[in-house]
Amino acid sequence: MVDVFPALAELAAEEQELQFAGFTNDDAWDLGAALVATARGQGAPVAVAVVRNGHRLFSAALTGATPDNDAWIERKTRVVHRFGHSSLYVRQASIERGTTFEDEFGLDPDRYAAHGGAFPVLVRSVGPIGAVVVSGLPQLDDHRMVVAAIRAHLAR
Repeated sequence: MVDVFPALAELAAEEQELQFAGFTNDDAWDLGAALVATARGQGAPVAVAVVRNGHRLFSAALTGATPDNDAWIERKTRVVHRFGHSSLYVRQASIERGTTFEDEFGLDPDRYAAHGGAFPVLVRSVGPIGAVVVSGLPQLDDHRMVVAAIRAHLAR
């Protein structure tokens, strides 16, 4: 089965929907713990991070995750911080403009990765203040895991 990447409009709608009234250290812990529980249930070899204003509030590496996953987390997080959108949104925006992220922005690929799995922590009336990130699965699966966790958290 070939993965079909979501259209930019669908990714924008996710960002519009998945916004917090506020975001505390407890929210970061709850989100990170929910991602770890999901990953364990799936046997997924992922690393998870939740960052607010440059401060890593949650970090975990499950069995099978490697130091490379930490590097991917950093690279994807930089994209969220720089552009204020999910790493998959930024990737898809370049593609829909007929180019690639790498060609369009010329940023150091050792520092920036527009691959799915990093989603902004968006606070209503404030904007992006951090990121929730998963690395270790194919990029669409990383993205979907994060989106599902944020959606479930906000539904509580």
